[in-house]
Amino acid sequence: MVDSAEAPASIIDVARRAGVSPSTVSRSLRGMPNVSEATRQRVMRAAAELSYVASPAASRLASGRTSTVGVVVPFMTRWFFAQVVAGAESVLHEASLDLLLYNLGDAAGRERFFDRLPLQRRVDAVLLVCVPVDDDERAALRGLGVPVVLVGTSAPGFGSVRIDDREGTAKAVRHLLNLGHERIAMICSLDDDDPLGFATPLLRRQGFEQTLVGAGLEFGPEHVVGAPWGVDGGARAMEQLLASDRLPTAVFAESDEMAFGALWTLRRAGLEVPARISVIGFDDHEMAGVVDLTTISQPVRPQGEVAATLLLDALTERTDEAAEVVMPTHLVVRGTTGPRPPR
Repeated sequence: MVDSAEAPASIIDVARRAGVSPSTVSRSLRGMPNVSEATRQRVMRAAAELSYVASPAASRLASGRTSTVGVVVPFMTRWFFAQVVAGAESVLHEASLDLLLYNLGDAAGRERFFDRLPLQRRVDAVLLVCVPVDDDERAALRGLGVPVVLVGTSAPGFGSVRIDDREGTAKAVRHLLNLGHERIAMICSLDDDDPLGFATPLLRRQGFEQTLVGAGLEFGPEHVVGAPWGVDGGARAMEQLLASDRLPTAVFAESDEMAFGALWTLRRAGLEVPARISVIGFDDHEMAGVVDLTTISQPVRPQGEVAATLLLDALTERTDEAAEVVMPTHLVVRGTTGPRPPR
Protein backbone atom coordinates (compact mmCIF):
# COMPACT_ATOMS: atom_id res chain seq x y z
CA MET A 1 0.00 0.00 0.00
CA VAL A 2 1.21 3.54 -0.65
CA ASP A 3 1.59 6.13 2.11
CA SER A 4 -1.42 8.45 2.31
CA ALA A 5 0.94 11.43 2.08
CA GLU A 6 2.25 10.27 -1.29
CA ALA A 7 0.68 11.26 -4.60
CA PRO A 8 -2.10 8.90 -5.69
CA ALA A 9 -0.98 6.24 -8.14
CA SER A 10 -1.74 6.66 -11.83
CA ILE A 11 -2.63 4.10 -14.48
CA ILE A 12 1.02 4.23 -15.60
CA ASP A 13 2.15 3.28 -12.08
CA VAL A 14 -0.22 0.31 -12.12
CA ALA A 15 1.03 -0.72 -15.58
CA ARG A 16 4.63 -0.60 -14.39
CA ARG A 17 3.82 -2.66 -11.28
CA ALA A 18 1.87 -5.27 -13.25
CA GLY A 19 4.33 -5.39 -16.13
CA VAL A 20 1.72 -4.61 -18.77
CA SER A 21 0.76 -1.66 -20.95
CA PRO A 22 -1.55 1.12 -19.73
CA SER A 23 -4.13 0.05 -22.30
CA THR A 24 -4.17 -3.45 -20.76
CA VAL A 25 -4.68 -1.90 -17.32
CA SER A 26 -7.60 0.10 -18.68
CA ARG A 27 -9.20 -2.94 -20.32
CA SER A 28 -8.65 -5.10 -17.24
CA LEU A 29 -10.20 -2.65 -14.78
CA ARG A 30 -13.19 -2.07 -17.05
CA GLY A 31 -13.79 -5.79 -17.51
CA MET A 32 -13.30 -5.66 -21.26
CA PRO A 33 -12.56 -8.77 -23.36
CA ASN A 34 -9.22 -9.81 -24.88
CA VAL A 35 -7.51 -9.86 -21.49
CA SER A 36 -6.56 -13.20 -19.95
CA GLU A 37 -7.81 -13.97 -16.45
CA ALA A 38 -4.24 -14.26 -15.17
CA THR A 39 -3.37 -10.83 -16.54
CA ARG A 40 -6.58 -9.34 -15.15
CA GLN A 41 -5.81 -10.70 -11.70
CA ARG A 42 -2.26 -9.36 -11.86
CA VAL A 43 -3.57 -5.91 -12.78
CA MET A 44 -6.19 -6.00 -10.02
CA ARG A 45 -3.55 -7.01 -7.50
CA ALA A 46 -1.23 -4.18 -8.61
CA ALA A 47 -4.07 -1.67 -8.44
CA ALA A 48 -4.95 -2.82 -4.92
CA GLU A 49 -1.33 -2.65 -3.76
CA LEU A 50 -1.05 0.92 -5.06
CA SER A 51 -4.51 1.96 -3.86
CA TYR A 52 -5.19 3.03 -7.43
CA VAL A 53 -8.40 4.99 -8.00
CA ALA A 54 -9.36 5.68 -11.59
CA SER A 55 -9.95 9.37 -11.06
CA PRO A 56 -8.15 11.46 -13.70
CA ALA A 57 -8.96 14.72 -11.91
CA ALA A 58 -7.53 13.57 -8.57
CA SER A 59 -4.44 12.14 -10.25
CA ARG A 60 -3.75 15.38 -12.09
CA LEU A 61 -4.10 17.54 -8.99
CA ALA A 62 -1.95 15.43 -6.71
CA SER A 63 0.70 13.82 -8.93
CA GLY A 64 1.48 16.60 -11.35
CA ARG A 65 0.76 14.27 -14.28
CA THR A 66 -1.60 15.66 -16.86
CA SER A 67 -2.79 12.33 -18.34
CA THR A 68 -2.58 14.17 -21.68
CA VAL A 69 -0.49 13.68 -24.82
CA GLY A 70 0.15 16.63 -27.11
CA VAL A 71 -0.23 15.93 -30.84
CA VAL A 72 1.20 18.49 -33.25
CA VAL A 73 0.02 18.44 -36.89
CA PRO A 74 0.75 20.76 -39.83
CA PHE A 75 -2.79 20.72 -41.25
CA MET A 76 -5.58 19.30 -39.13
CA THR A 77 -8.11 18.85 -41.95
CA ARG A 78 -5.99 16.90 -44.45
CA TRP A 79 -6.82 13.22 -44.75
CA PHE A 80 -3.37 11.83 -43.92
CA PHE A 81 -2.98 13.82 -40.71
CA ALA A 82 -6.54 13.12 -39.60
CA GLN A 83 -5.97 9.37 -40.03
CA VAL A 84 -2.69 9.40 -38.10
CA VAL A 85 -4.35 11.31 -35.25
CA ALA A 86 -7.29 8.89 -35.25
CA GLY A 87 -4.89 5.96 -34.93
CA ALA A 88 -2.98 7.59 -32.08
CA GLU A 89 -6.18 8.58 -30.28
CA SER A 90 -7.51 5.02 -30.35
CA VAL A 91 -4.43 3.78 -28.46
CA LEU A 92 -4.26 6.73 -26.06
CA HIS A 93 -7.96 6.42 -25.25
CA GLU A 94 -7.48 2.79 -24.27
CA ALA A 95 -4.76 3.96 -21.89
CA SER A 96 -7.12 6.59 -20.39
CA LEU A 97 -4.98 9.40 -21.78
CA ASP A 98 -6.43 12.53 -23.33
CA LEU A 99 -5.22 14.12 -26.55
CA LEU A 100 -4.36 17.82 -26.91
CA LEU A 101 -4.24 18.74 -30.60
CA TYR A 102 -2.10 21.64 -31.84
CA ASN A 103 -2.49 22.73 -35.48
CA LEU A 104 0.48 24.64 -36.99
CA GLY A 105 -1.24 25.73 -40.20
CA ASP A 106 1.60 27.77 -41.70
CA ALA A 107 5.20 28.90 -41.21
CA ALA A 108 4.15 31.59 -38.71
CA GLY A 109 2.24 29.01 -36.67
CA ARG A 110 5.27 26.75 -36.63
CA GLU A 111 7.50 29.60 -35.44
CA ARG A 112 5.05 30.52 -32.68
CA PHE A 113 4.88 26.92 -31.54
CA PHE A 114 8.63 26.49 -31.10
CA ASP A 115 9.07 29.98 -29.64
CA ARG A 116 6.39 29.53 -26.99
CA LEU A 117 6.18 25.73 -26.64
CA PRO A 118 2.54 25.95 -25.51
CA LEU A 119 2.56 22.26 -24.52
CA GLN A 120 5.04 22.86 -21.68
CA ARG A 121 3.74 21.49 -18.36
CA ARG A 122 0.46 20.63 -20.08
CA VAL A 123 1.31 17.18 -21.47
CA ASP A 124 3.08 13.97 -20.46
CA ALA A 125 4.37 13.25 -23.98
CA VAL A 126 4.45 14.77 -27.47
CA LEU A 127 3.67 13.31 -30.90
CA LEU A 128 4.76 15.35 -33.95
CA VAL A 129 3.22 14.38 -37.30
CA CYS A 130 5.33 15.17 -40.38
CA VAL A 131 7.09 18.10 -38.74
CA PRO A 132 10.83 17.99 -39.53
CA VAL A 133 12.88 19.56 -36.71
CA ASP A 134 16.27 21.27 -36.78
CA ASP A 135 18.89 21.28 -34.03
CA ASP A 136 17.37 24.20 -32.11
CA GLU A 137 13.90 22.71 -32.30
CA ARG A 138 15.17 19.32 -31.12
CA ALA A 139 16.82 21.03 -28.16
CA ALA A 140 13.57 22.84 -27.34
CA LEU A 141 11.60 19.61 -27.46
CA ARG A 142 14.12 17.82 -25.25
CA GLY A 143 13.77 20.72 -22.81
CA LEU A 144 10.14 19.73 -22.25
CA GLY A 145 11.41 16.73 -20.31
CA VAL A 146 8.79 14.36 -21.77
CA PRO A 147 8.94 11.54 -24.36
CA VAL A 148 8.74 12.72 -27.99
CA VAL A 149 7.88 10.56 -31.01
CA LEU A 150 7.83 11.66 -34.66
CA VAL A 151 5.60 10.35 -37.45
CA GLY A 152 6.65 10.66 -41.09
CA THR A 153 10.18 11.81 -40.34
CA SER A 154 13.03 11.05 -37.95
CA ALA A 155 15.55 12.91 -35.81
CA PRO A 156 18.40 11.84 -33.51
CA GLY A 157 17.32 11.07 -29.98
CA PHE A 158 13.61 10.71 -30.70
CA GLY A 159 11.45 7.71 -31.48
CA SER A 160 9.96 7.72 -34.97
CA VAL A 161 7.48 5.89 -37.18
CA ARG A 162 7.60 6.36 -40.94
CA ILE A 163 7.68 4.71 -44.34
CA ASP A 164 10.46 4.66 -46.94
CA ASP A 165 9.09 7.24 -49.40
CA ARG A 166 11.86 6.69 -51.95
CA GLU A 167 11.28 2.94 -52.04
CA GLY A 168 7.51 3.38 -52.20
CA THR A 169 7.93 5.66 -55.20
CA ALA A 170 10.32 3.17 -56.79
CA LYS A 171 7.60 0.52 -56.55
CA ALA A 172 5.20 2.81 -58.41
CA VAL A 173 7.67 3.60 -61.18
CA ARG A 174 8.78 -0.04 -61.53
CA HIS A 175 5.13 -1.02 -61.96
CA LEU A 176 4.86 1.40 -64.89
CA LEU A 177 8.18 0.24 -66.35
CA ASN A 178 7.06 -3.38 -66.17
CA LEU A 179 3.99 -2.41 -68.17
CA GLY A 180 6.29 -1.16 -70.93
CA HIS A 181 6.06 2.58 -70.24
CA GLU A 182 9.12 4.71 -70.96
CA ARG A 183 7.66 8.22 -71.22
CA ILE A 184 6.70 8.65 -67.57
CA ALA A 185 5.97 12.01 -65.93
CA MET A 186 5.50 12.99 -62.30
CA ILE A 187 3.09 15.58 -60.94
CA CYS A 188 3.96 16.97 -57.53
CA SER A 189 3.47 19.88 -55.16
CA LEU A 190 5.48 23.06 -55.62
CA ASP A 191 8.44 23.77 -53.37
CA ASP A 192 7.04 27.18 -52.43
CA ASP A 193 3.71 25.52 -51.59
CA ASP A 194 5.40 23.88 -48.60
CA PRO A 195 5.90 26.50 -45.86
CA LEU A 196 6.53 23.85 -43.20
CA GLY A 197 9.40 22.04 -44.90
CA PHE A 198 7.89 18.58 -45.41
CA ALA A 199 10.46 15.95 -46.37
CA THR A 200 7.96 13.70 -48.15
CA PRO A 201 7.62 15.58 -51.48
CA LEU A 202 11.40 15.81 -51.92
CA LEU A 203 11.92 12.13 -51.05
CA ARG A 204 9.29 11.04 -53.56
CA ARG A 205 10.80 13.22 -56.30
CA GLN A 206 14.20 11.72 -55.54
CA GLY A 207 12.77 8.21 -55.70
CA PHE A 208 11.16 9.01 -59.07
CA GLU A 209 14.37 10.35 -60.59
CA GLN A 210 16.58 7.59 -59.19
CA THR A 211 14.32 4.83 -60.50
CA LEU A 212 14.09 6.29 -64.01
CA VAL A 213 17.84 6.84 -64.23
CA GLY A 214 18.46 3.38 -62.79
CA ALA A 215 16.34 1.93 -65.59
CA GLY A 216 18.53 3.66 -68.19
CA LEU A 217 15.95 6.31 -69.11
CA GLU A 218 16.63 9.99 -69.58
CA PHE A 219 15.53 12.39 -66.86
CA GLY A 220 15.09 16.15 -67.07
CA PRO A 221 12.95 19.01 -65.72
CA GLU A 222 10.24 18.22 -68.27
CA HIS A 223 9.56 14.94 -66.49
CA VAL A 224 8.30 16.68 -63.33
CA VAL A 225 5.41 19.17 -63.27
CA GLY A 226 4.63 21.09 -60.09
CA ALA A 227 1.36 22.62 -58.94
CA PRO A 228 -0.26 23.52 -55.60
CA TRP A 229 -0.90 20.43 -53.49
CA GLY A 230 -4.34 18.84 -53.74
CA VAL A 231 -7.01 17.81 -56.24
CA ASP A 232 -7.09 21.19 -58.01
CA GLY A 233 -3.30 21.20 -58.22
CA GLY A 234 -3.28 17.73 -59.73
CA ALA A 235 -5.81 18.84 -62.33
CA ARG A 236 -3.69 21.88 -63.24
CA ALA A 237 -0.49 19.83 -63.47
CA MET A 238 -2.20 17.36 -65.81
CA GLU A 239 -3.37 20.28 -67.98
CA GLN A 240 0.27 21.37 -68.31
CA LEU A 241 1.28 17.89 -69.39
CA LEU A 242 -1.49 17.77 -72.00
CA ALA A 243 -0.21 21.05 -73.43
CA SER A 244 3.30 19.67 -73.97
CA ASP A 245 4.64 18.61 -77.38
CA ARG A 246 5.03 14.96 -76.40
CA LEU A 247 2.50 13.37 -74.10
CA PRO A 248 3.64 10.86 -71.51
CA THR A 249 2.11 7.40 -71.60
CA ALA A 250 2.05 7.21 -67.80
CA VAL A 251 1.92 9.61 -64.84
CA PHE A 252 3.02 9.10 -61.26
CA ALA A 253 1.26 11.46 -58.81
CA GLU A 254 2.95 12.43 -55.55
CA SER A 255 -0.29 11.77 -53.67
CA ASP A 256 -3.65 10.22 -54.38
CA GLU A 257 -5.31 13.63 -54.04
CA MET A 258 -3.21 14.95 -56.92
CA ALA A 259 -3.96 11.77 -58.88
CA PHE A 260 -7.69 12.43 -58.44
CA GLY A 261 -7.25 15.82 -60.09
CA ALA A 262 -5.19 14.32 -62.90
CA LEU A 263 -7.91 11.77 -63.64
CA TRP A 264 -10.53 14.52 -63.69
CA THR A 265 -8.55 16.48 -66.31
CA LEU A 266 -7.94 13.40 -68.46
CA ARG A 267 -11.59 12.43 -68.46
CA ARG A 268 -12.69 15.96 -69.32
CA ALA A 269 -10.22 15.87 -72.23
CA GLY A 270 -11.71 12.59 -73.47
CA LEU A 271 -8.48 10.63 -73.00
CA GLU A 272 -9.09 7.07 -71.89
CA VAL A 273 -7.40 5.80 -68.73
CA PRO A 274 -5.41 3.59 -68.93
CA ALA A 275 -5.74 2.96 -72.69
CA ARG A 276 -4.13 6.31 -73.53
CA ILE A 277 -2.44 7.34 -70.28
CA SER A 278 -1.89 5.31 -67.10
CA VAL A 279 -2.05 7.04 -63.71
CA ILE A 280 -0.71 5.82 -60.36
CA GLY A 281 -0.90 7.59 -57.00
CA PHE A 282 0.54 7.20 -53.53
CA ASP A 283 -1.08 6.71 -50.08
CA ASP A 284 -4.19 4.58 -50.79
CA HIS A 285 -6.60 7.31 -49.77
CA GLU A 286 -10.01 6.08 -48.66
CA MET A 287 -11.45 7.31 -51.98
CA ALA A 288 -8.81 5.58 -54.13
CA GLY A 289 -10.90 2.45 -54.50
CA VAL A 290 -13.95 4.49 -55.49
CA VAL A 291 -12.17 5.94 -58.53
CA ASP A 292 -10.36 2.62 -59.18
CA LEU A 293 -6.95 4.26 -58.71
CA THR A 294 -3.79 2.15 -58.78
CA THR A 295 -1.65 3.36 -55.90
CA ILE A 296 1.08 2.68 -53.40
CA SER A 297 -0.58 1.87 -50.09
CA GLN A 298 0.95 2.98 -46.84
CA PRO A 299 -0.39 2.09 -43.36
CA VAL A 300 -1.54 5.59 -42.39
CA ARG A 301 -3.72 4.96 -39.33
CA PRO A 302 -1.38 2.20 -38.04
CA GLN A 303 1.49 4.70 -38.03
CA GLY A 304 -0.45 6.72 -35.46
CA GLU A 305 -1.19 3.58 -33.46
CA VAL A 306 2.46 2.49 -33.40
CA ALA A 307 3.66 5.99 -32.53
CA ALA A 308 1.24 6.19 -29.60
CA THR A 309 2.41 2.77 -28.44
CA LEU A 310 6.04 3.99 -28.48
CA LEU A 311 5.00 6.91 -26.29
CA LEU A 312 3.24 4.61 -23.85
CA ASP A 313 6.31 2.37 -23.72
CA ALA A 314 8.45 5.42 -22.93
CA LEU A 315 6.04 6.60 -20.24
CA THR A 316 6.07 3.20 -18.56
CA GLU A 317 9.85 2.89 -19.00
CA ARG A 318 9.39 -0.31 -21.00
CA THR A 319 12.06 0.98 -23.39
CA ASP A 320 15.04 3.27 -22.89
CA GLU A 321 15.93 3.73 -26.55
CA ALA A 322 14.54 5.97 -29.27
CA ALA A 323 13.06 3.31 -31.54
CA GLU A 324 12.83 3.92 -35.28
CA VAL A 325 10.05 1.96 -36.95
CA VAL A 326 9.91 1.84 -40.77
CA MET A 327 6.56 0.46 -41.89
CA PRO A 328 6.04 -1.27 -45.25
CA THR A 329 4.34 -0.02 -48.39
CA HIS A 330 2.83 -2.14 -51.14
CA LEU A 331 1.45 -1.77 -54.63
CA VAL A 332 -2.33 -1.90 -55.07
CA VAL A 333 -3.20 -2.50 -58.73
CA ARG A 334 -6.58 -1.20 -59.81
CA GLY A 335 -7.95 0.07 -63.10
CA THR A 336 -5.95 3.22 -63.87
CA THR A 337 -2.76 1.51 -65.02
CA GLY A 338 -2.28 -0.74 -68.04
CA PRO A 339 0.20 -1.64 -70.77
CA ARG A 340 1.88 1.09 -72.79
CA PRO A 341 -0.33 2.05 -75.74
CA PRO A 342 0.84 1.09 -79.25
CA ARG A 343 3.26 3.56 -80.81
